[in-house]
Amino acid sequence: MGSVTIEEAQAKLATIIASLTPGEELIITQNDQPVAKLIAQKRSMRKPRQPGSAKGKLVILSDDEEHLNDFEAYMQ
Repeated sequence: MGSVTIEEAQAKLATIIASLTPGEELIITQNDQPVAKLIAQKRSMRKPRQPGSAKGKLVILSDDEEHLNDFEAYMQ
């Protein structure tokens, strides 16, 4: 776990974040006192969802409207 001053963090935030490894912690200090902790997130192993990626995976074998007979009184 490293530390940087708040001034350095403000000046080089993008570079600091890019250099962190997943799970690594960095303490930000002001006047030699810790004021914040920056923790790099672990990268997701999942690929982002894509529209249509489940197309063809659901198969309806037959129409089943018989179960609706039980609700006939409510549907009128």
